[in-house]
Amino acid sequence: MPEDELHSIRIHLDRLLAERGMTLTELSEKVGITVVNLSVLKNGRAKAVRFSTLSRICEVLRCQPGDLITHDAGKGDEGEGGRA
Repeated sequence: MPEDELHSIRIHLDRLLAERGMTLTELSEKVGITVVNLSVLKNGRAKAVRFSTLSRICEVLRCQPGDLITHDAGKGDEGEGGRA
């Protein structure tokens, strides 16, 4: 697997949208981010997220960053002393 694909960050945008009865298109309009960019984030293909984007998503979804993003320890990490 290519090095840039090894990570253990999980995005829970699908769950949050479902819980709020909101579509990706609706979120896109409210946040001001293209559906394509939100889809990249939702599908775990984003390499980075700006704090301003994260903040807007959290405001619209009325959630905390930890509700949207979690870290699965042991998946993609090499542990202490290794790359994180």
